[in-house]
Formats: sequence, C-alpha cells, structure tokens
Amino acid sequence: MHQPTEIDLILSGRYLVTMDEKRTVVENGAVAIDKGIIVATGNREEMKSRFQAVQELAEPQGVIMPGLINVHTHAAMACFRGLADDLPLMEWLQSHIFPAEANLTGETVYYSTCLSLCEMIKSGTTSFCDMYLFAEDVARAVEGSGMRAWIGEALYDFPSPNYGELENGIAYTRDLLARYKEHDLINITVTPHAVYTCSPELLMRLGQIAADNAALYQIHLSETKDEVNTCMERYKVSPVRHLEQLQLLSERVLAAHCVQVTLEEIELLAEKGVKVAHCVESNMKLASGIAPVVDLLDAGVIVGIGTDGAASNNDVDMFGEMNSVAKLHKVVRMDPTVMDADRTLYAATRGGAAALGVADHVGSLEPGKAADCIVLDFSSPHLVPVYSPVSHLVYAARGSDVLHSVISGKVIMRDRQVLTLDENALVERVQTIIAG
Repeated sequence: MHQPTEIDLILSGRYLVTMDEKRTVVENGAVAIDKGIIVATGNREEMKSRFQAVQELAEPQGVIMPGLINVHTHAAMACFRGLADDLPLMEWLQSHIFPAEANLTGETVYYSTCLSLCEMIKSGTTSFCDMYLFAEDVARAVEGSGMRAWIGEALYDFPSPNYGELENGIAYTRDLLARYKEHDLINITVTPHAVYTCSPELLMRLGQIAADNAALYQIHLSETKDEVNTCMERYKVSPVRHLEQLQLLSERVLAAHCVQVTLEEIELLAEKGVKVAHCVESNMKLASGIAPVVDLLDAGVIVGIGTDGAASNNDVDMFGEMNSVAKLHKVVRMDPTVMDADRTLYAATRGGAAALGVADHVGSLEPGKAADCIVLDFSSPHLVPVYSPVSHLVYAARGSDVLHSVISGKVIMRDRQVLTLDENALVERVQTIIAG
C-alpha cells in the first residue's frame, strides 16, 4: 500500500488558480508544500492521497492563487498617508514631501515600513520592490515580517536625511549589497531617484555598481511632462533618450511609471529589455497621465504593477490596483477587450516576477517554485456567484478578502491575523510617532 509522503503544508480550496503557462484552474484544488517549495498541485483528493501534511489550511469556498507582486512602492511613506493630497507631483514633492522627509529618522522609517508591510500582507502582496530612505531599516522591518523584497536606498545629487553627502550614500549602498548578497528573501537594488535629481555622472556610476553586483537598477522614468521638459532643457533629449545616450538602458533596468513615453521610445525600451512598473492609481491621483501600457505590452515590454507609496495612492492594495488597471485602459482605448482579466492578473503575478528577474522562482504556482501563495474567501456576497474565478480576482475581489498568506512555505497570515507583526502595536506606535 502506498504510504503518503510527509510534507509541511497543504492548501486546499474551491479553486486553484495556478497562473502557469496554460493558465490552469483546478476545481477543488490544492497545493502541496515542503521546505518552502511547491512539490505538487492538483485535485485536493489526489494531493491528500499522495501527501501527509503537518498542517492543512482547507477553505471550501477559498481561491488559492500566487501571491501578488508589487513592483514599485515606498513602504515607509505610510507615515505620510493623506499629507498634501490633490497637488501636482512637483509641488507635492518639493513643497511637502521632501521637507517632511528631511525630518525622517530610522525609527520612523522602520515602524512606518512595518505598518505598510502589515497592510500589504493583509491585502495579498507577498513580494514588493521598494525605493526609499533608510533602506537598512526597511530591510530590518522586512526581515521581521517574512516578506520577499527588493530594497534600494534612493540616491540623489543633494544630501540625504539618512546618509548625508552622496559619497556616504554610495558606501551605504555597497554595504547593503554585500550584507544581503546571500539572503533568501531580501535583494538589494541600486537606486538612482530620477534623471532630474541625479547627474549623468551619478547615473552612470550607479549603473556600473549595478552591473558589478548583478543588481536591479530601479529609477523613476518619464513620470510627468514636467520631468520630460526639464530633461529636454538640460540635455536636449527626453529621459528615455537620456538614459540611452548614457548607455544605461538594459534588461537590468526597472523603470517606474513611463507615463510620458512615445511609440518610438516604447520600441527602444522593448529592444533593450527594460522592465516597466505601472502605478496607475498614483498616476491618476497626481494627474501625471496614463502610461501607454497596452502599447508597451504589445511591443513586448515586460510590465508589472505597483502601488507607489501610500502618500500618493493612498493605499498599497494590489487588488484595487488591478481593478483600476483593467478598467482605465479600456476607457482610454475605448475598447473593452484590452487589459482583460487574465492579462491584468498576469501583470500582478508572473509579470511582476519577470520584471524583478525571478520569473523562474515566483509568480505562479508550479512544482519547483517558491511557495508564495494566498487564499481568498469567495463566500462574500460580492463574490457570488462564480462564473470565472480569474474575472472575480480582478473585477470584484478586495484585499480584505484575503484569508491566508504563505511566503516561502511559511504561514505569514492565518484567518486575517498577521503572525509575524503586531498589527495593533504598530498602529499605536505610528500614531504616537506622528503625534510627536
């Protein structure tokens, strides 16, 4: 008689949405997990006959899917949520955000990041890419949370409230790259803020550091018309052309926004293998414009979805972001078939993994990949009936529908209780910090 193989965990539910190449959806599906890795997927009864799990999370009305991947955010900006709303980007940044950031401390960044991580976990995000200040404290928060992250210290020509003068920032980045080189869940990025805050010399220097360390090079790019106009005035070319002239466009680049790009520039981004982080709600709120995502995807550019920071969104709920992405591009193109549910969900899972260079590791639920998955409760009125679980995930589900979260095989949230962070204590702590 066959003896079931002992494993760590089985997740089972009404539907298993794998996001594999065939977009397999399994009714009464299950995922078998051991030592942080998916060992099998399929029908629940089959998984139960093959494996004996130490723990099983069974949800009769649950939908199991890959964890969402937020490819551009500023987690610690949770402490600025609601500060200086309804302003253009440059006024918002220069008159409000930059002055507020001048008073930041590592402690504030740590606790604000923890608060944002709690929000991300509770709304289904398992991986994120962060660009901010006090990156060491961001990493410290991530280590305690159990999330998977790409973290970069924003570098500028002017002094930073974290490291002071630029040379200190370069050394700080090098130290982080060395310290987290072998970390299972944390990757360090090289992070010039933007072409309007970084000189050509700094952009090129950081490009070399990224190449030397096989690191992601993340940068805000062509976010607004003001940015494009400033670049034209300084360098006589657009931001995309500026990076091309500096020989910086490559498969290593993750460009956030790309709102103000031409069709010719889209072809260039595709040719060079540049990845794009699409932050639709932030772009709408700041009236930066609408990134030509359909054109980018049709040209072959890999596009992931990001929330941007909570100060310009004003949340980090990737389900809300998917909903906005799918609907906005339909009305922009006057075509209800563009950014359909599958293409949008792909961007938030496999597309995000590809944008971060880890498509072979996360982004879908397949044997051999890391067990980063979430389970949603599909018993609520707004999710009944179910004709297509994928449609519901994009057009009807909310972050608050997420019941369980598993990252690298570890249960991080169970029954909406985050197990790695003290949610109530974090809320109180951040409120105390902001109150002074």
